[in-house]
Amino acid sequence: MSSSRPSRRAVLAATAAVAAVSTVSLSGTAAQAASGAAAAPAYRWRTAVIGGTGFVTGVLFHPSVRGLAYARTDIGGAYRWDDRAARWTALTDHLGWDDWNLTGVEAIAVDPAHPDRVYLSLGTYAQSWAGNGAVLRSEDRGATWKRTDLTVKVGANEDGRGTGERLLVDPRDSDTLWLGTRHDGLLKSTDRGATWAPASTFPATPSASGQGVTLLVAAGRTVYAGWGDGDGKGTAGTANLYRTTDGTTWEAVPGQPVGATSAKVPIRAAYDKQTRDLYVTYGNTAGPNGQSDGSVHKLRTTTGSWTEVSPVKPGGTTADGSPDTFAYGGVAVDACRPGTLVVSTNNRWADIDTVFRSTNGGRTWTSLKDSAVFDVSETPFLNWAGDKPKFGWWIQALALDPHDSRHIVYGTGATLYGTRDLKHWAPQIRGLEETSVRQLISPPVGQAHLLSGLGDIGVMYHERLTASPARGMASNPVFGSATGLSQATAKPSYVVRTGFGDNGNGAFSNDGGRSWAPFAAQPGIAKDAPGPIATNADGSVLVWTFVHWDGTKYPAQRSTDNGATWSEVPSVPKGATPVADPADPTRFYAYDTDTGTLYASTDSGLTFTARASGLPSGDSQFELVAAPGRAGDLWLSTKGNGLHRSTDGGATFTKVASCRASHTLGFGRAAKGAAYPAIYMVGSTDTITAVHRSDDEARTWTRINDDAHQWGWTGEVITGDPRIHGRVYLGTNGRGIQYGDPV
Repeated sequence: MSSSRPSRRAVLAATAAVAAVSTVSLSGTAAQAASGAAAAPAYRWRTAVIGGTGFVTGVLFHPSVRGLAYARTDIGGAYRWDDRAARWTALTDHLGWDDWNLTGVEAIAVDPAHPDRVYLSLGTYAQSWAGNGAVLRSEDRGATWKRTDLTVKVGANEDGRGTGERLLVDPRDSDTLWLGTRHDGLLKSTDRGATWAPASTFPATPSASGQGVTLLVAAGRTVYAGWGDGDGKGTAGTANLYRTTDGTTWEAVPGQPVGATSAKVPIRAAYDKQTRDLYVTYGNTAGPNGQSDGSVHKLRTTTGSWTEVSPVKPGGTTADGSPDTFAYGGVAVDACRPGTLVVSTNNRWADIDTVFRSTNGGRTWTSLKDSAVFDVSETPFLNWAGDKPKFGWWIQALALDPHDSRHIVYGTGATLYGTRDLKHWAPQIRGLEETSVRQLISPPVGQAHLLSGLGDIGVMYHERLTASPARGMASNPVFGSATGLSQATAKPSYVVRTGFGDNGNGAFSNDGGRSWAPFAAQPGIAKDAPGPIATNADGSVLVWTFVHWDGTKYPAQRSTDNGATWSEVPSVPKGATPVADPADPTRFYAYDTDTGTLYASTDSGLTFTARASGLPSGDSQFELVAAPGRAGDLWLSTKGNGLHRSTDGGATFTKVASCRASHTLGFGRAAKGAAYPAIYMVGSTDTITAVHRSDDEARTWTRINDDAHQWGWTGEVITGDPRIHGRVYLGTNGRGIQYGDPV
């Protein structure tokens, strides 16, 4: 559920010093002046409520402050929990377009002695095409930040992202921080994260393909570091846990469990300061995918003795004979009750993951899944189209409130569940939205103001923007990621959608998206490569294109009987997104990004012919949009190549002079007295990529977001509301659907 834009990597040897660069954001007024856009009107930005939907990779309660906690996500930033308000507050929405790679949070650290201090390690990808990571540090619980740019990479959306916190305030000195990296060893800061340098005495050797440091945890005045051992799977019989007792020298922990035939990768660790026991969960890989073996071990730090305390050993069989393979993920101790702790399984698909609880130091365990009662009425999509909610999957984030022994929170691939009595569970997710948004439609009439096509959770019908859609995910069939969403402009009750699913990859609705029925038939390639779809203005013709996840493109297909039969349209460029003319049902368009050629059909999609050529090419994310209510009025966003417009059905295009770059574009209700719809764009008029609105047919633009509301990468989709002038809906890659209204 992520998107990426390549950027240049600075190559760094593991022993090189890490540069510190503090940045200062422009104020809203200064940024607007720099962008060349008109002064922004006051806008109120909110998040359309769905409820999580992404992988929450870590939850951290503050040990000293009741009701204060932080959460991190793999692509959607960090959050602070307010227990009195029972909701999360986003902390990293200020990250802008150029910092898209910093929206993934790999680690959080808090200072037990200074409750207002919090630190984040940022960086979504550690690949060669991604930028380097950064550390944010705050003295006011994340209300404001100072930033240090690193010269190493961070991988919050890569394998191992659910392991322990790789960032730690040293228990001896609040000015000293430790930062574990994937490929560059252990780093140390002595000035509260302002500058960093390699911890030269750390003995493990980093690998370019490994997991590196998987966790950092304090046990009294001792700091422990887990090690992913090179290739991310480890090598049997080698050390995987190190410690320092003086903050300078490091050693392998004596007697630690090592795999005889398979590796043990430390996943997470928790210290019971009352019994002085350190608990460590292990897997045969870092996860969250691919784990098939694991264990839980306890180190009595006063004696150095190790004991395995695994609740259940992987490798058995379930009741139906399926292999019961899994690893262990999260672990948390009860600060109020000595010897009480919880651990989670991970990647246990056959018998379903669970959280185990022990009150006697791991001698005996109770599975909390066995007595769990779920209430997901606040986020109905968790019913997965009518099925009862399962306990969860990808459970690596697990936290126990240090001030309330019965308050446990755990993360899954879709939400956070919490309990206050160890039995009744409900999503503890208000304010946390992590959806990757692919398509948006704001209907001109009807109950819903918004339909959305999303990564991982298909299509939703938003009766209200302030509550999770009452019908949850669109069913019949259920999709994972949506790939297409289209509404007949002259018959808005008719909507079609496409996406990845096991029981069909296309569906239609005759009630504006409230209910759905699958196409009676679909092309054979649809299951593996469901691409975008378009319906013409009156809903009588469908054109569906097909793109495999690996980029392979296939011929388009056409249906004139609502998906009962399909025929190939060889004249459509393979993989091109079809666009229907909103005023003329005989017209379709498609833009060939490989050649920079616009293709058009005037016979209801039966044949397509080339029209304008020589336009920008080479990027599959170029976007063609038709202006509502007008025949042949086309707008082409070509990223840094600017915005182009045709008023003759694609025969010719003219570059729009007011726009330097355009990434995505949409339309909404016209301003009072204006003859043309309002235009909304993510792009730049000069230097800054931002959200803009034009009320005069793109002659001038006004920036409508500000420096506090940027959300990283926002180039996928934008649309205005045809019923409310000024309202705009914006898709993000990990912060859900943002919508803005003039104040």
